[in-house]
Amino acid sequence: MAERMVGKQAPRFEMDAVMPNKEFGKVNLEENMKNDKWTVLFFYPMDFTFVCPTEITAMSDRYDEFEDLDAEVIGVSTDTIHTHLAWINTSREDNGLGDLRYPLAADTNHRVSEEYGILIEDEGVALRGLYIISPEGELQYQTVFHNNIGRDVDETLRVLQALQTGGLCPANWKPGQATL
Repeated sequence: MAERMVGKQAPRFEMDAVMPNKEFGKVNLEENMKNDKWTVLFFYPMDFTFVCPTEITAMSDRYDEFEDLDAEVIGVSTDTIHTHLAWINTSREDNGLGDLRYPLAADTNHRVSEEYGILIEDEGVALRGLYIISPEGELQYQTVFHNNIGRDVDETLRVLQALQTGGLCPANWKPGQATL
């Protein structure tokens, strides 16, 4: 039986990553918590595919909105940092990513994908999982998609804003509307 994660402390992680300046570095949840930041952690199956660049670049294009909400975005796949960098160095016109505003992390040992419950073991790739983690480290939202379906950045931002109200948000709630 699957174990519930929402409402519990998120699994801690530290991974190698390609940073926005295209240098190699590390990302970890503890750093975001220390800096009182929300974390939007999303997994995608693999580099150099067709659906993945559409959502990775859409998140990057809207990064200022996440930053305004005190949120750090981290993209993750089981590919290496070298593959990530090659994909970033490929133009969007050629199915690449071009410059990104947030890090892409490499879960090459599959540990983080497994801890978040989205690893497809026999393929060695992750499902499209998205997690929103509070500055206190509580996993407050998770959604998992089939790998054929890209995510909606508007919905991710809406949910982040709803969580940040601290109130009860009814169906179809939009930022600026009253909570219950």
